[in-house]
Amino acid sequence: MHPATTVVLTEDGSGLRSDWQVPFAVDTGLTLAVHRRGPGDPTFRIDGAGAVWRTCLTPAGPATIRLTARQAASRPGGPAAGPEAEQAGPARHGTDVRAASWGPGAGWLLARVPALLGAADDPAAFRPAHPRLRELASRYPGLRIGRSDRVLEALVPAVLEQKVLSIEAYRGWRLLLRWHGLPAPGPAPAGMRVFPPPATWRSIPSWDWHRAGVEAVRARTIAGAALVAGRLEDAARLPGAELDRTLRTLPGIGPWTSAEVRQRACGDADAVSVGDYHLPSVVGWTLAGEPADDERMLELLAPYPGQRYRATRLIELGGSAPPRRGPRLAVRDYRSF
Repeated sequence: MHPATTVVLTEDGSGLRSDWQVPFAVDTGLTLAVHRRGPGDPTFRIDGAGAVWRTCLTPAGPATIRLTARQAASRPGGPAAGPEAEQAGPARHGTDVRAASWGPGAGWLLARVPALLGAADDPAAFRPAHPRLRELASRYPGLRIGRSDRVLEALVPAVLEQKVLSIEAYRGWRLLLRWHGLPAPGPAPAGMRVFPPPATWRSIPSWDWHRAGVEAVRARTIAGAALVAGRLEDAARLPGAELDRTLRTLPGIGPWTSAEVRQRACGDADAVSVGDYHLPSVVGWTLAGEPADDERMLELLAPYPGQRYRATRLIELGGSAPPRRGPRLAVRDYRSF
């Protein structure tokens, strides 16, 4: 557990609470948004107060977590501030994060809040030479690259997103979690579900995959990964290149899916989603004023070794993209096949 994190029972004794005085600025919504798989994701909510709710299947069982954050109050120091300020200690700049968690995995999940919010991340290693990247890094100072340490939870939705439109993948994810997910512990918002265990993914019948709009190739890839889930979770501790090799030994897992998993499960700030339908054009347009393919994208990102995913994340947040000149892809519905 991070030394600055304390865990105590909540007042009603039904869950756990942690308070973390973060020594850096962190935007919890921005940092955790990569774990949200479209609107209506049953594992992710942001409530009216701005708190982030997530569910997780931890090694200890299902858990729900609620995260709130506020900028730490700063206090001017020095003699002019008077003796009271000196006795209270130096000013602190950062973020105060409060987390509450419920379920058998609550303690496991709370202990990993610092990692989830990027405590091991090193944004200072990113030294953007391009003016647009400098502007974006300045605009989003609270962006961190965190790690969930849950490989299968990152892999399944990534496989669902292979070679289909996002709207198709998000629909399948929602339906599969609704039918086969676990109830969310604690006072979670209505409709939240927990990622089901590997055995459940292996036993989903073919007609449920079909009803969710997932064809047999992606279904087999997910079932095959679930079969070796224990090995995959152990591999989360490997360096990025080794984990990449491990993931790509699985049938149906290529460079794009591997990168998407490493970004979320392992906080790999260098994992570029090569093979993405939109990303090369967006990177090319932002950094060179022209659309690009994967090869050109990697050339443009070459000045940022170890930080290429951070660069692409900032570019995506920036929202610049080449103008559309062709028809949009049609949404396919495998349920009608």
